[in-house]
Amino acid sequence: MDPRTEKFMASIIARNPGETEFHQAVQEVADSLIPFIEENPKYKHAKILERIAEPERIIIFRIPWIDDKGDVQVNKGYRIEMNSAIGPYKGGIRFHPTVNLSILKFLAFEQVFKNSLTTLPLGGGKGGSDFDPKGKSDNEVMKFCQSFMTELYRHIGPDTDVPAGDIGVGGREVGFMFGQYKRLKNEFTGVFTGKGREWGGSLIRPEATGYGTVYFAQEMLKTQGDSLKGKSVSISGSGNVAQFATEKVLEMGGKVVTLSDSAGFIYDPNGIDMEKLDYVKELKNIKRGRISEYAEKFGVEYHEGKRPWIVKCDVALPCATQNEITEEDAQTLVKNGCRVISEGANMPSTPDAVEVYLNNRILYGPGKAANAGGVAVSGLEMTQNSMRLSWTREEVDEKLQRIMKSIHETCKKFGTESDGFINYLNGSNVGGFVKVADAMMAQGVV
Repeated sequence: MDPRTEKFMASIIARNPGETEFHQAVQEVADSLIPFIEENPKYKHAKILERIAEPERIIIFRIPWIDDKGDVQVNKGYRIEMNSAIGPYKGGIRFHPTVNLSILKFLAFEQVFKNSLTTLPLGGGKGGSDFDPKGKSDNEVMKFCQSFMTELYRHIGPDTDVPAGDIGVGGREVGFMFGQYKRLKNEFTGVFTGKGREWGGSLIRPEATGYGTVYFAQEMLKTQGDSLKGKSVSISGSGNVAQFATEKVLEMGGKVVTLSDSAGFIYDPNGIDMEKLDYVKELKNIKRGRISEYAEKFGVEYHEGKRPWIVKCDVALPCATQNEITEEDAQTLVKNGCRVISEGANMPSTPDAVEVYLNNRILYGPGKAANAGGVAVSGLEMTQNSMRLSWTREEVDEKLQRIMKSIHETCKKFGTESDGFINYLNGSNVGGFVKVADAMMAQGVV
């Protein structure tokens, strides 16, 4: 580690003890940015990196609710309002037992750079709770969401902080939270994105993160005169992002051979076609089943307790969760011929895995760039809400493709090395930083 980065990280760790995910996210950015800041001392003198790494505001609150048995339950809720230099805080809400301050701070920190790269006027934030919606009735989820929003509503608004969904928060949860916000505030505003199509949502918002991840992979391949057509693609996860990444890969002529969930992965060497994908959508979105049921239905391999990175592929799209690709996984992917990694999840690769990608000069699209399609269409949803109109599917998809191309160009501009290799990690970090940093400089020490 660069001694300057080491010194900076020592101060971050001292101020944020025990927050390992947050430390990891900050170090990844600092590794790219500190050499750039040394060459641009105005940012150093204004301590921009130190300020970006400190949330503007953290809200932590109690969420009491009553389950179907009449018993009182208590969860913890959070909202990290990280940076508002270029627009209102924007970022998802996650409901999962693993949610804690460290994970949400890492996600909010990443969101600042991701939102900056989209070119839209959006700051960065993130929130959530350690509540687990799995196994809960619709009534229990509604009661929890209403209690959650009864506290959070006073801290958000269309020009202040605009949440969205994330892991454990889909259309059902967004609907319950938006309904409670509307009831408490007596107003119908675009305070949430990922809303239902009938009440202010945008077309292709559910598809956007998965589609955008594939569009970014396609842009990376174009730099080598190649495309996804005919490529074997390994995807992790089987939720929203993985489903629509699969859909877009199929449209572009690729073959998806894996999907997974927390219990294991399936390997379908013949490829997951649209009919099989429809089965996965019903299995996961409606029946809330396990991916192992796919293996039983279609007679393919199921690998319990394992991740799909042992399968040979040309392209890998990690779409599940943070740190799902280890150094060993990355070495296996490279050895098996994988040439492209486009991250649909947030920080799914460990630092050692990223080092393997870069050392082997493969096309690596980090999450803050590759999965920015979701927040990009959320920004487009906010625009439609403000203008009280609705764009067609084709219009939104065209704008999404344009944004992903723009993000790729920014990464290329700031990440191209002297030998022509594009370091998308450095490109995304520096490209995302400059816009936020210049806005912070212009606004003074606030």
